[in-house]
Amino acid sequence: MDRLDVMVLRTMRQWMGQGSGVVLATVIRTWGSSPRPVGAMMAFNSEGHVVGSVSGGCIEDDLVHRYALSGARRPLPAKPVEFVEYGVSADEAHRFGLPCGGTLELVLEFAPERAGIDALLDLLEAGVLVQRTLHVETGHVELATRQVSPGLHADARRVVATLGPAHRMLLIGAGDLAFYVATIARFNGFEVTICDPRPERRAMLEGSGVASTTEMPDDAVTAFRPDPGSCVVALSHDPKLDDMALLEAVHSDAFYVGAIGSRRNNRARRERFIAHFGESEASLQGLRGPIGIYIGSKTPAEIAVSLMAEVIAVKNGVSVPRLASVGMAKDAGDAARVSPVCG
Repeated sequence: MDRLDVMVLRTMRQWMGQGSGVVLATVIRTWGSSPRPVGAMMAFNSEGHVVGSVSGGCIEDDLVHRYALSGARRPLPAKPVEFVEYGVSADEAHRFGLPCGGTLELVLEFAPERAGIDALLDLLEAGVLVQRTLHVETGHVELATRQVSPGLHADARRVVATLGPAHRMLLIGAGDLAFYVATIARFNGFEVTICDPRPERRAMLEGSGVASTTEMPDDAVTAFRPDPGSCVVALSHDPKLDDMALLEAVHSDAFYVGAIGSRRNNRARRERFIAHFGESEASLQGLRGPIGIYIGSKTPAEIAVSLMAEVIAVKNGVSVPRLASVGMAKDAGDAARVSPVCG
């Protein structure tokens, strides 16, 4: 689940606690290009304050203009739930800034139940995958825990959405690269934890502003409980730390497990795992390394961009071409340098 959508729910709870009227809007269908995915949320209150996003901005402004209970204190619509479409015509798409004639449909919940928002947040903050069923006729919401997400379904009677906790990232090894990666990851909605048990790194962890742990890496991975919304990235360059974490993580449900390092170091790591820890090429299929998309990166900041580009691609189900990976691109470069010139 997008970290922004979790923030929407938390802000709604705060507004409700202050006695403010709240409207929740959720994207339930898109056609063509769309700035935000199905399931994206925004909310606004009776003073016209907005949190979250369902488009590039124009639709948000229109919703607030039409429904916010400001000024003349407009009454709420008679029904607790309403479906709204934007971008059906070319004129509307142009007016609302939808790209390439994109269309989206929203479900609006007027005065959602405070108890339902509280319970939903409690489950999400506990790391639980939650199915939220909105009954269109009454506005009543039911919550149920799930193991997998079937996606979002909407019809005239119900809107069923599966909401999960924000994506999480565990970084092994504190240092400049870890903090650049953490910064980019947090901007992209990840909740980040940095693990480093080395005494000389503890002061750095304390001043990072990022969640941290000084547990041994394999214990940290176990405590992290990687799920399909999690990734584990080893950055320490110290086999005593990276190997322990990777051996634990590679057999978890994490969607991404990888390690920084040269092609030679990554080959040596795989050979160690096979020779001494009972692994095989098949069991190490999910272990990535060298990690990142090849952009000729040299500095920690550039390496962080390369690394996060690959993590985000995998998260979004995008297949990264083999020649775009760091290892394959460098192998191809080596081959080109040693190939004889013909002509």
